[in-house]
Amino acid sequence: MVLIFSLFALTVSNAQVDSTAYGDIDIFVIDSYISPEEPFKFSLSFFTSDSVKSKVSILKDGEYIVSEDYAENHKIEIAVNQSIIKFRVIKYFIFVRDKSGKESRSQLYEVEIPGTIIVADQNQSGLLQICCFGGIIFGLPSPTLVFKDGGKYFSLTKEIPLFSFYSGGYNYPSGYIGIDYAHIFNSDRRNFARVGYKQIFQVGFIEYLSTGLNFFTDFSGYNGVSPEFSAGLFKIQNVFTFFARYRYNFQLKSGGTEFHEFSIGLYSNFFSLNL
Repeated sequence: MVLIFSLFALTVSNAQVDSTAYGDIDIFVIDSYISPEEPFKFSLSFFTSDSVKSKVSILKDGEYIVSEDYAENHKIEIAVNQSIIKFRVIKYFIFVRDKSGKESRSQLYEVEIPGTIIVADQNQSGLLQICCFGGIIFGLPSPTLVFKDGGKYFSLTKEIPLFSFYSGGYNYPSGYIGIDYAHIFNSDRRNFARVGYKQIFQVGFIEYLSTGLNFFTDFSGYNGVSPEFSAGLFKIQNVFTFFARYRYNFQLKSGGTEFHEFSIGLYSNFFSLNL
């Protein structure tokens, strides 16, 4: 059984690509390369032992006509597309047909894709993934537990840092001005908007500690201030920081209307204006 399996595997492996040449026409490759700078092109030139029509067949891509008329010298440039950039090498056959209609084929040739193209493609893919990932995660609101009027409520809050201020180092700004919007479910006053300033202190045992002061309104006469304290606990993908926050909200002129918030969320100044 083991012998049969081994023979079967060997047969399958050898049958994957038949690289042997056939036919009466000799094919001699002169140049075969990919330009390392944009626009990326696969350049191929070759000559044959007789006048023939020719085409090149790129594995996992397609066929391209090289010479529509009978000739001995052949040359083509093919734009390198995304379907073959992902491979380290381009593999191809050259097919020719003489005046009698008889076909010949070259051996299997290979040409390496320059490292500049591979790196550029990987960087673009990485940047796209980061932007997509960042956009999705950045849009997630922070779940919040609100203690108000003797009851507990669930809230969703979304903060957007607008302006970040740097005094030294680039892990975190020294502070930032941000806005946020909160919706408190099943509360008599459900929607609040805030604008405030947050000061960040980078510490050794966690990512940061932060204090802040906000001004809030529900656009219906319920206005006040909300000091807060937050702790950045750990980073996610080097872009976001998971934080926990406490916020105390009260009105300056009316007592007994204060409420407390405990929330968790993700902080990033990725979309803010750095000053």
